[in-house]
Amino acid sequence: MNVNEFQEWVKVYYEKRGWSELDIFIRIGFLAEETGEVARAIRTLEIGRDRPDESNGTLERQKQELTEELGDVLGNLIVIANKYDISLEDVFQSHRDKLDKRYKLLK
Repeated sequence: MNVNEFQEWVKVYYEKRGWSELDIFIRIGFLAEETGEVARAIRTLEIGRDRPDESNGTLERQKQELTEELGDVLGNLIVIANKYDISLEDVFQSHRDKLDKRYKLLK
């Protein structure tokens, strides 16, 4: 699946679930929550959780959890981009252009 197909899939799926209708500030809260879950998954991978009521699981499971959390962050970013009619391709290109201009590398 390419980036445009994924962006469209998120749009349709989130609309069917009613998730796209949430206020943008609620969506930002979800993005913050999911970003925290990415941080927790990385902590588990790097240093463990060290809690008797939690299991670290296997390396494969830890990486799967990080993959899922990164997907949740991406889903929230796509909903925000869709709200303002911004394609992910434009986001990627804009980010690349900004860094190329700022650091004048790889030109």
